[in-house]
Amino acid sequence: MTRVLVAPDKFKGSLTAAEVAEALADGLVAGAPSWVIDRVPVADGGDGTVAAAVAAGWTQVPVDTTGPTGLPVTSSYAVRGSTAVVELASAVGLVLLPGGAPDPLGASTFGLGTVVRHALEGGAREIIVGLGGSASTDGGAGLVQALGVRVLDAEGRDIAPGGAALRHAARVDLTGLHPAARAAHFRLACDVDNPLLGPIGATAVYAGQKGAAAGQLVVLEDAMTRWAQVVRAATGRDDSRAAGAGAAGGAAFGAISVLGANLRPGIDTVLGLVDFRGRLAAADLVITGEGSLDEQSLHGKAPIGVATEARRAGIPVLAVCGRNQLSDTQLHGSGISAAYALADLEPDLHRSIGHAAELLRRIGRTIAASSDELATLSTRGES
Repeated sequence: MTRVLVAPDKFKGSLTAAEVAEALADGLVAGAPSWVIDRVPVADGGDGTVAAAVAAGWTQVPVDTTGPTGLPVTSSYAVRGSTAVVELASAVGLVLLPGGAPDPLGASTFGLGTVVRHALEGGAREIIVGLGGSASTDGGAGLVQALGVRVLDAEGRDIAPGGAALRHAARVDLTGLHPAARAAHFRLACDVDNPLLGPIGATAVYAGQKGAAAGQLVVLEDAMTRWAQVVRAATGRDDSRAAGAGAAGGAAFGAISVLGANLRPGIDTVLGLVDFRGRLAAADLVITGEGSLDEQSLHGKAPIGVATEARRAGIPVLAVCGRNQLSDTQLHGSGISAAYALADLEPDLHRSIGHAAELLRRIGRTIAASSDELATLSTRGES
């Protein structure tokens, strides 16, 4: 009896991680009915993090909040005991920009803070925040404002939402910070080491991806500099140059400086949430994957994190993907014995996306038919 742990990330624009796992498992069972399949969808700490926790048995809690431009949206978080998993992308992410139109100066993380507040008031005392997919560069000001912090101008008025308004920040008042936020422990799932400020900071590296033009980059860097100054005056600490503080448009900075958050790699965080190591102990083979296996995958993406853990346990790993742009040397160096791409079955991108589930089922049957070869993987030194 072969026990297979199916642990993919989403195929962005096509299937969720759970749908990828289901389609692949269907194909595996069709080709090898005796195989036992354990499905554990994963994520890299960005969008899909809450879904991965829910698939692993956490309770999903819906909450009404505001999106990056202040319009109402419905988000959710996952909870187990006193721990909550919150996902920035599902509250104030790029995917929630109305009509897809960027708002680089005005977008805010306030809606993320609303979700965090809901979790705190529900009893959560450990908050895990997946930071990927941010639409804003506001240094986490909106996040902490939603938790009771006031950001005031020179006349003592609350400043407007968004990064640009922080140019006018004169003082940060922490007295209204939610008592539960003071008592809670915050952990950020983060895979970048950019600081808040400077040539490799949040504005310089990422704000352009959120629609900021050259002149707006100057405005935002000035605003982040001012924000760092007033936060330092209020907290007594300067985290503006700290590695990772620039993550998610500087949302990490606000969480670190005001909430005392610490950072941990995204995939490591998610694997802990879904008890990956415990489930790995029962597996003979691991199959992971994502929409595109490429150079970016090698830097903190889910399939490589899964493969790394499996290799440590001596368990062979296969990957499935929409397309594979990694060499065999790169795959093997990451602990992946072989990759199966939808593009090899259907070269037309639109048809591949539209028929991804069926193509994955075909790949599952192909893998099951190769059981004799799979049995030799761990003895060939490729795992």
